[in-house]
Amino acid sequence: MNESSVVVIGGGLAGLVAARRLAVQGYQVMLFEQRSSLGGRVRSHTVDGFTLDEGFQVLFTSYPAVQRELETEALQLRYFTPGAIIARPNSRSVLADPLRDPRSALASIQNDEVTFTDKLRTLLLRQHVESRSETEIFESPDKSIREYLRSWGFSKQYINNFISPFYGGITLDRTLSTSKRVFEYTFKSLATGRTAIPAAGMGTIAKQLESRARTAGVSIVTNRSVESIHRTNSGVDIETENDSISADAGVIATDPKEATRLSGVTSIPTDARGSVTQYYRLPFDKNPISSTKLLLNAESASPNTIAPLSSVAPEYAPPGESLLSATFIHESAQHRSPDRLAEETRETLSAWYPDTSWADLEVVETTAVPFAQFAQPPGIHNQLPDVDAPDGPLYLAGDYTTWSAIQGALRSGREAAGAVHRDFPSSVWTILDNSIEPS
Repeated sequence: MNESSVVVIGGGLAGLVAARRLAVQGYQVMLFEQRSSLGGRVRSHTVDGFTLDEGFQVLFTSYPAVQRELETEALQLRYFTPGAIIARPNSRSVLADPLRDPRSALASIQNDEVTFTDKLRTLLLRQHVESRSETEIFESPDKSIREYLRSWGFSKQYINNFISPFYGGITLDRTLSTSKRVFEYTFKSLATGRTAIPAAGMGTIAKQLESRARTAGVSIVTNRSVESIHRTNSGVDIETENDSISADAGVIATDPKEATRLSGVTSIPTDARGSVTQYYRLPFDKNPISSTKLLLNAESASPNTIAPLSSVAPEYAPPGESLLSATFIHESAQHRSPDRLAEETRETLSAWYPDTSWADLEVVETTAVPFAQFAQPPGIHNQLPDVDAPDGPLYLAGDYTTWSAIQGALRSGREAAGAVHRDFPSSVWTILDNSIEPS
């Protein structure tokens, strides 16, 4: 069995996947994470019995990398109902795919926020994206989401009332200036799978990957930052804040800015899309939101969406309580006080539910994530670095080698491990890949 040594720098999803795959193949793998816990941007913690993720996040079950890298049954997934509620003052209307949510079919047909022609075009668009692979989508000619939808003939009403807030939540870009490739692939994923959160929080995903990596033999060191990497004739020298480690190869799986510093690869994207998510507690008997659909703000990005988290996953809140989250995507939200954001949420909910008092809505926590994903304007994916872009036996593992999503992060970890194996072969790779790859 191959005994080459590899150091993985960064314990997010990509780094954990790369480390586990290499360890299973017989490589000696050590992983360094500068924080006290693993997971990168996919984390959860508990406050007063409430489970809070690091910003509003969901898992698309149809992502191929999710099916490949995760044991989804063990995550105890809880599911959002397909579609969403389009909300504005004194008005809430359901829009859903009647093929996936038959119970909402009549309400969706009667929804006057979206024209009948737009609904038919949505079904045609669904057929179009379902027939295309991830590679086909991301190698296709590009344009913005807004331009793409207009080319399909969708009305301005449909784009502004539904797509703008819904995809504003996915891409953190309510203007829809993001690449249409991201729209096509996530639309395909929504049409072919389910949207979920684990019962114990999104951080469970990272914990599962960590457990699988440790079981495979990865040595994990937390609270240890890497200062620099030096290429040598025999491999790489990794300088940490405490010591120096030599290895045959290194995998850089840090955030984009740190990856740029350590690797010297300037094509790593560093322009950020950020968000602020505020979590609220509300007595269960005073919560009028029983739906398990996402609520879209058709009027404003403050907040852009409201998620009834404990309606979807009751485990997110202690008995007798409800947990809601509101996500703000406008850049100015990061400069407004938590009290002001909470007031905007109360005003919004009061307008949507005028017969309900929201005086008991109480902030549990406010989470700002300045770099939730890298900006993905049209054409960006053609410019992203390959996993083997750095000089010498160094490799990149991060969604910035693919596209900004959990799918991109998990896939990049696998591809980085594959690149290491290509340069430092292991005879058991083919056997492993055939045993875990879906057909």
